[in-house]
Amino acid sequence: MARLAGKVAFITGAATGIGRATAVLFAREGAKVVVADIAAAAGEETAHLAGNGAIAIRTDVTDEASLQAAIRTTLDTFGRLDVLHNNAGGSTPQDNTVVDAPIEEFWRVIRLDLFGTFLGCRYGIPALIRSGGGAVINMASNLALMGITGRDCYTAAKGGIAALTRSLAVEFAPQRVRVNAIAPSATMTDRVKKLMAGNPAIDKLAQSHLLGLIQPEDIANAALYLASDESRMVTGQILPVDSGVTIS
Repeated sequence: MARLAGKVAFITGAATGIGRATAVLFAREGAKVVVADIAAAAGEETAHLAGNGAIAIRTDVTDEASLQAAIRTTLDTFGRLDVLHNNAGGSTPQDNTVVDAPIEEFWRVIRLDLFGTFLGCRYGIPALIRSGGGAVINMASNLALMGITGRDCYTAAKGGIAALTRSLAVEFAPQRVRVNAIAPSATMTDRVKKLMAGNPAIDKLAQSHLLGLIQPEDIANAALYLASDESRMVTGQILPVDSGVTIS
C-alpha cells in the first residue's frame, strides 16, 4: 500500500531540487501534493511531473498573505492538510563570517529560511489540527549541528529552525501534530553545485562525506519517513542526512 495514501502534503520550495524530488516521491506514494513556490512556471512543471492530481500555487513564503492564501487554497481544493513540509530556503555566495557578511544577506536568509518556516507553521499547523493532526517537516541543516567557517548567516537561520522545531513539537503534541526537521549536508542540487564551485569551505565539507555525495532523492526519502505513519512516535527530532559529516 502507498505510504501516504489519503494524505494531502503542502511542500514549499518544491519547484526544483530537494523540494521537487520530494513532491514527486510523495505523489508516487499516494499523496495529493501542493507545490508551493515563488517560481510559478517551475512549480507547474513539478506538479506535472508529480502527477496524482498535484497542483502548483505561486507562493512567497516571506509574505504572510501569500502563505496564508496558499494554505486556504489547499484546504479549498483538497479539504484537509496532513503534511506540512517547510522546505523553501537556501544560502548564497554572499554569506561570510559575522564580521564580513553583508547585513542584507543576514536579513535575506533569516527572512527566507527562518521566517518562512515560522509563517508556514503559523498557518499550516492550525490546518493540520483541523484534520486531526499530522506531520510538520522543517528543513534545518547539518550546519545547525556543527561549526563551519564563512556561513554565519545561514548557520544562524538553520540553528533557529532546529530550536523552533523542538519548541513546536512540545507545544502541539497534545493536538497530535508531530514536528521534526531534516538536517542535510551539501546536497547535489543544481544550486548547490554552483555554490560549491566558488566556495572552498563547502567543497571541503563535501569531500568529508563518509558515504559519498548526497542526492535530492536521499533527502526526499527521509521526508517520506517523517511524513508517514511509520514515524508516528517521532517528534522534536533533528534528523541528519549528511553522509556522516557531523561525526567525522
